[in-house]
Parts: sequence; structure tokens; C-alpha cells
Amino acid sequence: MILQPIDYVVYLWLAVALVSAAYVAYDQFRHNPEATVMKWGFVLVTLYLGPIGLLLYVLADKEPRPNTHEAFVAPLWKQGVGSTVHCVAGDATGIILAAIATAVLGLPMWADLLIEYVAGFLFGLLIFQALFMRAIMGGTYAENVRRSFLPELVSMNAMMSGMAPVMITLMMGRDMRAMWPGEPLFWFVMSMGLIVGFAIAYPVNVWLVARKLKHGLMTVRGDQSRSGKQGTADTNSDMGGMAGMAEIGGSAGVHAGHEEKPGTPPLVTRAQLAAVTVFTLLMLVAGMYGPAIFFNLRLSAESVGRSIMPPGMITTTETPADAMRDMAAADPRLVSYHAPAAARGDQPLTPRMENGVKVFDFEASVIQWNILPNKTVTAYAINGQVPGPRLDLTQGDRIRIDYTNHLPESTSMHGHGLIVPNAMDGPANITQRPIAPGETFVYEFTVGQSGTYFYHSHDKPDRQQAFGLYGALIIQPRDTTAEPHADLEYVIQLQEWLNRDGLTYPAMLMEGALPNYFTINGKAYPATDTLHMHVGQTMKFRFIGTNNNFIHPMHMHGGPFTVIARDGVVLAPAARFDADVINVGPGQRYDVIWRAREPGKWIMHCHIPHHTLNNNVETNGAGGLTLLVEVEP
Repeated sequence: MILQPIDYVVYLWLAVALVSAAYVAYDQFRHNPEATVMKWGFVLVTLYLGPIGLLLYVLADKEPRPNTHEAFVAPLWKQGVGSTVHCVAGDATGIILAAIATAVLGLPMWADLLIEYVAGFLFGLLIFQALFMRAIMGGTYAENVRRSFLPELVSMNAMMSGMAPVMITLMMGRDMRAMWPGEPLFWFVMSMGLIVGFAIAYPVNVWLVARKLKHGLMTVRGDQSRSGKQGTADTNSDMGGMAGMAEIGGSAGVHAGHEEKPGTPPLVTRAQLAAVTVFTLLMLVAGMYGPAIFFNLRLSAESVGRSIMPPGMITTTETPADAMRDMAAADPRLVSYHAPAAARGDQPLTPRMENGVKVFDFEASVIQWNILPNKTVTAYAINGQVPGPRLDLTQGDRIRIDYTNHLPESTSMHGHGLIVPNAMDGPANITQRPIAPGETFVYEFTVGQSGTYFYHSHDKPDRQQAFGLYGALIIQPRDTTAEPHADLEYVIQLQEWLNRDGLTYPAMLMEGALPNYFTINGKAYPATDTLHMHVGQTMKFRFIGTNNNFIHPMHMHGGPFTVIARDGVVLAPAARFDADVINVGPGQRYDVIWRAREPGKWIMHCHIPHHTLNNNVETNGAGGLTLLVEVEP
């Protein structure tokens, strides 16, 4: 599933890599007179490097015409390519296997890097060098391990010094899918790291080949094998009089470029070898330690999950995994219901009666929800709507809410402002155990108050409430004469959203998480409701600060309204006041009565202009927190 624009590149790259590797495998094993170990080396490297591996094969190793392979692969730069291919094929295979194992085991990144290094070095040394090259190098397996140790160490250091910082930077950036082997992005990042590692290791391998410390490309002729010829070494003038093309015994005639002949010492001094070894070790330390200054290497693939964090979020070496998961986008792959574009939230929920108790069934799940006809968000919803269903109650009701959690994380529910038994209050890990995915918790209490209230998640509320886990509780008093009368009534629930590149993040007042969409009852203008009145009628607006962040100065055109209640408590007549702006903060509730004085189209909106736009764009004159009231004569 495409979650980010980069995913198009990822899938295309991986597809091209597979096709490229398939071609190299076909051509190597059908047409190219290369040694078997190098055939597999080019296939693996092309699988890891994609079209770059294919390019290297065609330019450096693919025989252009019959019986020209020896001369074609003779130049030193091509021998360096072959040596680097051999290094990357072996070392990278060990690195990738280790990366998969450490991710599954839940080990932190610092341990992952160390294990990858050891696994890559040992796999390259013990298998790709000492074992697979034994017939070419001659001698015993132990002798080959000893002879290959330093060249392999130098080459591995160089490759890992380039690969490590790329892997860390891309894996531990904002898209943590790159840390998990089950995600295509993981393989893309490994490929990018190996490309850089190959580039860094190449000049080192050219030096190793020139000094006769490593082999380069080889030529295997089947006719030589059949005739049983054991040739002598050729000297190629293009190689500057170095090793030339040495023919080494085996089951087939093998010409190995820049490979030392048995008993021939390398063209290198101990001081040179020590200097290069120390230098590549310093490269390795810089490549592995450098990113630790910017990233928290104590995190693991298991601890961060597949989190994708909002663009611009600032992370440091102290940023914990919990913070990353908290700010991560809702995973659209977990959507269980696609609400129709015209679906509305805040729909009254009819209870069933059981022994005099009003029973409401709540189910929390991940849904796709339209805040505008052409803009969807991934939301956490109750009963498939945002806001969740409205509970219309009467003071004195005994109610029960059977709350079932189908979210990918635990949750809970709090009745904001209600006086309830402590066990029914809802704060997770304080008054109750969080409701785990798949579990049901029962909230039951008697409603002793009246007025405007709401419910919302109280387990990671900065995340879950921002995603839509909230809804209105409207409680009528026993004595209906206790409140001022209005002809009509409308509930207004405010919310802020952050949606970028198709992903929905919890909007927060911190770096990278500021909202860019704003809704009334789950819709942004012009998708908000249009209310209809006649001149002289009155409307009771119940403002509810179900939002998480801003204080919204809600303003009414066409004359002031009268504030009659605050936070569920009706104001005494002497305390009521007229205003055309009321500041609604998170958690606050205000009941106001507005009289339609003149015919026309009157708007109610937040008086922070940015909050009346949709991603900074006006739509039909407004956006976001805007509501239209059409008054007829």
C-alpha cells in the first residue's frame, strides 16, 4: 500500500533491482566466462544495488565478444570493481541477515550495528573468501582465512563506514518503517546504504588489487578444462607490470586478474598495510559513531513499530520510542471502515433498556473519514463516526456503556466534567487498566448533573482525542423550566487535524505537529452543516472544546448571543452576558442563545483567520471552523 510519496520510488526501485538481477543471472550463467563465485557475486550485488549493479556488470565484466573476456576485464579499474563486488556480495549478505535477526529479536540500533559488522565480516571472510575462493587461492582453508583476514578487514571497514551512516539516517528519520524487514522501505534503505558503501570501498579495493592483496575479475574457459591444460601466468601490459593475468589451477582454466601467484609476496610494505588498516578503522568509527550524535541508537525496530512521524518533528538522542509512537501517523492499512463522504458525526445513539438501565454500545476502530468531499483523514472513531455518537440523557438516568476496543493500541474513556465513582472516571493506568485491543470495559453510573458535557479518550488523549475519540453528552435537567428556552438547538464540537501527503498525524502544539485543518462536528467548511432559521427564532448553540490545542474565539455575525451556561452549569440571570465572541478552550463548554434578527446568510467562525482555512486555502469564501446560518424572513 502506498503510504508516502517515497513509496512509488521504493516499489519502482525494487522492481528494477529484481529485473536487473534476473538479467545478470541469466547472462552470467549462460554466456559469461566468469568464475562461479564472481557470477554469484554480481547477481547478489545487482540484487542489492539494482540498476547500478547491472551497469557495473555490463561495463566491467560482461564479455563484449567471444573470447575477449581476458582482455576486456584486464584494466585495473575493472579489477577493482570485481574485488569490490566480491566484498559487497559476501559482507552485505551477512549484514542483511544480521539486520533481519536483530529486528526480530528487538535489539537496539547500537547492538544492531555491531552485530551487522561482525556478521558481515565473518560471512565475507569465512564463506565468500576462504571457502568459495579456496580452489582459486590454493592452500588449506585455514591458510586462506589467514591470508584473507587483513584485506577483508580493510575492505569491510571501508564499506561499513559508508553504509552505516546512511542506514542510521534513513532508518531513524521520520519514517520508521525502514527499520522493519517486512516493509519494502527496509530493503530500499539497505540498498541505498550498500550503494554508498560500495562507492567508499571501491578505491580501497583498487589499492588492494594493485598491491596483489585481493583478486579481481577472472575468466573460466570450459575448453581449457576439457583439454586439461594448466597454463602459465600471462603478463598484461595494461596492468603496469603488476600481477598480470595469473592462471591458477582448478577444474577449469582460470585467469585471475591481479591475483598473487602461489608463493608470490604482495607488493606492499608493512607500514603501508598498517596505515591503510588504521585509516579504514578510523573511517569505520566515524561512520558508526557520527550518527549517534543526532539519533537515539537505543531504539529498536520493535520499540518504534512502523511509526511515521510528522514532517518537521525534531528528534534528538533523548527522544524516546514512546514519544515517536505517540506522534506517529495513524496507519491507513488498519482502516476497517470507509465512511461515506456524506456521513455525519454527532448522531444521537438510541440505547437499549436492561432492568431500567440505558445501555449504549461503543466500538472504537480505525476508519477513513471525509472532513471535506475531497479530503479524507484516518481517524479513530466510535461507532464509525467523528465525533462519536451523541448521548442524549436526562438527569437521574442510570447508564451503562459497553466499550469495545478495535484499535491497534489500548484506550479508555472519560466523561469530562461528570461526577462519577472513581472506578468509572477513565484515566488509564490511574483508575483503571487500559482497555487492550480486542477487550471490552463496562462503564456504569448514575447521571447526577445536567448540561453540556462530553466524553473522550483518557489513554494517550493527545493522540487518540486528536484522531476523533470524543463525543457529546447532553443531559437535560429533571426540571426543564430551569434553563432559558430556545426554539432550536445545535451542538458544536471543535477539533484540529494534521494531514499531509495522505497521512493523518495527531495535531499538537509542538514542532512539526501544528494542525492544517479544523473541523466543526468532524467537517470543515464548506462541508459543515448549514443551519436554517426564521427571523425572530432563537438557537441554543452548545460549544464544546473537544479540541486539544488552541483557544478558539468563536464569533457570530448578525448580532450578539447571550451566554447562559458555562461548563455545564447554568448561569444565574444576573451573571448572563451578551457577546459576539466567546473563547472556547480545550475542555470548556459554553451554552449561548442567538436570536435571528435579520434575514440573510450569517456565519459563525473562529476569529483566528488561519483556523478558517483548509490547509491555508479559502474554499467558497472560508474554510475550517466556519458555520453558515441562513435566516429567512
